[in-house]
Amino acid sequence: MAKIIVAQQFCGPPNSGNGGYVCGLIAKDIEGPATAVLRARVPLDVSLSLLSEDGAMQLKDFEGGLVGRATPADRALLPTPPEAPSMRVAREAGARYAGHEQRIHPICFTCGPERRDGDGLRVFPGQIDGAPAGHVACIWTPHMDFVDPQGLAPIEVIWAALDCPGFFAWVAKEGRHGALLGTMTAEVLRRPRCGHEYIVMAWPLEREGRKETAGVALFAMNGEVMARGHQVWIVSAPPVASAAPTPVAA
Repeated sequence: MAKIIVAQQFCGPPNSGNGGYVCGLIAKDIEGPATAVLRARVPLDVSLSLLSEDGAMQLKDFEGGLVGRATPADRALLPTPPEAPSMRVAREAGARYAGHEQRIHPICFTCGPERRDGDGLRVFPGQIDGAPAGHVACIWTPHMDFVDPQGLAPIEVIWAALDCPGFFAWVAKEGRHGALLGTMTAEVLRRPRCGHEYIVMAWPLEREGRKETAGVALFAMNGEVMARGHQVWIVSAPPVASAAPTPVAA
């Protein structure tokens, strides 16, 4: 059993861990594709337990409550990515990132524009010009502040970089809405080198009620697929409409 702490730096919502980052933490010791499911809000700056039980990696809080779980996954669950956009096209798409104009998740570890480079990942996916609605992309340069001894980005940082683009695929397709990452299946084929530019891409798959699925991928400059994933997002329930007030006569 290992003790881990998800620091405030790695938040998604202000009071909860970044979904992709936490999924990557839980799944990083699983060889090959893995599926991680988040069962509860991920508390920040507190000690959590990561342990192997019944063939799965489980993240639990101090009371023993299940926060998240990861298991080996069937590679067939992972979507085949579309052809990667060019670096120029991806860079131009990033300039159309919705978060530049709207306060969507301004302090999120992955996509928050208020996070400085090296503190957050600054992954800003926007609609690809000429592509189907919801196909988004951007350039991502893993910062040297995240480098491991091999000069590469850690698994959990790669999962985090793939997190929010799936959400913004649906923002670009349907307009702004709230959603939380529920399940993420991912495979890292080759880890990116810190300080180098890569292409992140995402695209919508299906919507069923409040459940949306998306595909995500990380590409090298030459179009090589370095990582790919499948995500399930749970759309926030709309607020309950209150009764209109009765007009009062003057």
